[in-house]
Amino acid sequence: MSGARSLTWSHGVVSVETLGGMLGPTLFVLGDGRQIAPFHIAPWFDGDLASDQPGILRRLRGEWPCVPFGAASRRAAQDGWPASDPASEPDPFPHGYASNHDWRWIESTENELALAIDYPPTHPISGLRRHVQPVPGEAAIDFRLSIEVRHHCTLPIGLHPVFRLPAAPGGMRLDIRARTGCTLPGRVDPSSIFAPDQMAEDWHAIALTDGTTLDPGDVPWGRDTEDLLQLLEVGGHAELHNLAENYRVRLDWNADHFPDLLLWFSNFGRKHEPWNGKHLALGVEPVCSAFDLGSRISSSPNPINARGTPTARVFASGEVFETGYRVTIE
Repeated sequence: MSGARSLTWSHGVVSVETLGGMLGPTLFVLGDGRQIAPFHIAPWFDGDLASDQPGILRRLRGEWPCVPFGAASRRAAQDGWPASDPASEPDPFPHGYASNHDWRWIESTENELALAIDYPPTHPISGLRRHVQPVPGEAAIDFRLSIEVRHHCTLPIGLHPVFRLPAAPGGMRLDIRARTGCTLPGRVDPSSIFAPDQMAEDWHAIALTDGTTLDPGDVPWGRDTEDLLQLLEVGGHAELHNLAENYRVRLDWNADHFPDLLLWFSNFGRKHEPWNGKHLALGVEPVCSAFDLGSRISSSPNPINARGTPTARVFASGEVFETGYRVTIE
């Protein structure tokens, strides 16, 4: 089982796990005394998954970095989207090596939790460092990520916060300013309801496969589905208003590093193991990527970067790339 450490501060307690470097159970205390647990924990948290399941699923929860973002897949070229080539992918693990393996604890201050992980010697990335630091006097947590580069490479990268949703449909409202909403060129799952390969100038009106439209800004939905929506040029800020429980999540990040936001709507759609039609969560994921289609597609010309939005980042040999982001509960 993954190891975990916790840290308390004036406005809560945060825990981090070694598997995937994932944020574990985390509690924020608001000024009115309420205790808020905004992050998601997958319902199979106390079970044993089959050995063929990737590490990322064993303790799926909270938030973690993805380097590279996405996974290798077999896709033919279509409608301006390049074909994939799994043999050329630098990492066979979903959302990168670090998302599927144990990190190690490193020296940190008394006010933070810090971990690191080394990548295989053949990988262009040599390792990652991650610092999780509560903000004194606030119901907020700062995150710092360092990517240590071994060789020149071009990779998609992303952050992967996953939030708990109210049970009632429409119990949470998303407040996000974006230029365009893009749907996946294909289906996430047989249950997916978004019409594929859309470039919707109003992301609050997404066409569905049945000919109707949906405003995905009110979640959860009253239907079983699994869908992705990439919002372009978001500006480094998103808010989630939990109307059912009367609190707001604010997510702030560096828009120069992560220009887009990938929304993962997991709404009881996947029926196979370990999901079993019981998984309800919302991923709000800052990315420099083309969906989660993998390094080959994200680093090649595609319909998203053709609009001027980068979908992969160029890393120089020996570079140490650093980024920071914050989650605040109000």
